[in-house]
Parts: sequence; structure tokens; C-alpha cells
Amino acid sequence: MLKNKFLSFILFGLITFSASVIGGLVTVGFKEPWYSLINKPTFNPPSWVFAPVWTTLYLMMTIAIWLFWHSKNKNINTLYIYFIHLIFNTTWSVVFFVFHKIFLALVVLMILIVLIIILILRFKRVNIVSYYLMIPYLLWCCYALVLNFKIFLLN
Repeated sequence: MLKNKFLSFILFGLITFSASVIGGLVTVGFKEPWYSLINKPTFNPPSWVFAPVWTTLYLMMTIAIWLFWHSKNKNINTLYIYFIHLIFNTTWSVVFFVFHKIFLALVVLMILIVLIIILILRFKRVNIVSYYLMIPYLLWCCYALVLNFKIFLLN
């Protein structure tokens, strides 16, 4: 199953970046004018930051799951957790930008962070590079959690 390394990398990339594409389309389609009108904290980054940061993180996630998949002691359940985590990753954008449910988005983000931590711990047992590749993603999501929480408090 997915023995060809190039093909598996492409497949993992398509699956991982599909979350990015869906989240991006939702953000572009529903962000304005709502997002411009809500109160945001002073540490809210400018809009141009998000595309390069998320592109880098999605690439790192793709490499992490690909390296994990081609490791000797891989576990199929970790792959399932990875796919579920992508659903929560995408769901945040929908909940926040489409439905404007700031608190519910905060809850989704907390679940996402727990799933990322589970993935990191599972990756650490099998492939240390996969483990390290997921840490920036965890840190960014923790920053997003603080940002989301502050937006919730301000609105």
C-alpha cells in the first residue's frame, strides 16, 4: 500500500493541501466585511502573513506524515488521526469565517491542538524528523488559540 515513495508523497500532499485549499477558499469567500469590522488584538498579524506561514506548515505536515508512513514501525491508527486532524483544521475556517462563531472556533482549535499533540507523540516513537516537523505547526496553532481567545473576549 503506497510503496512508491514519490506517489505516496504526492498523495499525502494532495490530501494535506486540500485542507489548505478549502480553508483558503472559505476565508477568501467569507472573511470580509465581517473580519474587518470585528475588534482584534494588537498582536493580530497582517493578512499577508497567513499564506506563507500556512503554506510552509502544510508542506512540513506533508513531509512529516510521508516520513512516518515510510518508517518501519508505523501505525495505521496514527494515519487515521492525521486525517481526522485535517478535518478539524479545515473546520476551524468554516466555523470562524463562514458562521462567525468565535467561541465554537476556539473549541475546534482546542481539539485540533490536542490532536496535533497526539500526532507529535506518536511520531516521536516512530520517526524523530516527523516529530520535529510538527512542532512549528503546534506553536502556530497555540498562537492562533491565544489570538482566537482574545478576539472572542473583544467581541
